[in-house]
Amino acid sequence: MSSRRPVFVLDASVGVKWFKPEAGQETALRLIERAAQGEISLATPTHCVHEILSVVRRHYTTRDIVPAWERLKASGIAVFPLTGEVVAEAARQCETLDCSFYDALAPACASLLGATLASADERAHGAYPGVHLVSSA
Repeated sequence: MSSRRPVFVLDASVGVKWFKPEAGQETALRLIERAAQGEISLATPTHCVHEILSVVRRHYTTRDIVPAWERLKASGIAVFPLTGEVVAEAARQCETLDCSFYDALAPACASLLGATLASADERAHGAYPGVHLVSSA
């Protein structure tokens, strides 16, 4: 991930739009296009990948899981594991955003990276400073 490019940390609410036709899909796909063009870098916490692949399974078939994973890898998205630093920042984000720990993981990664959070979950992330809200309406 180049430090010269802006980094967007994706919440799973954005990542699922890459595979599931729903409101905001064009905006979510535009983030991939921008990453492919080298304009931005993408990152996400590990649990978001699990959630995205679960949505693929729920809406398609088990045969679609591996190709979806390959598309995620090809996007160049950096996947961040759960670490003590992420846990501590997520706990802080729970307090700040009044959201669940699960919902606080993407904002925690964004905070630690000095990145923009991209989310379609306005309830959980609307108060995050500079959040890029992807419409789900």
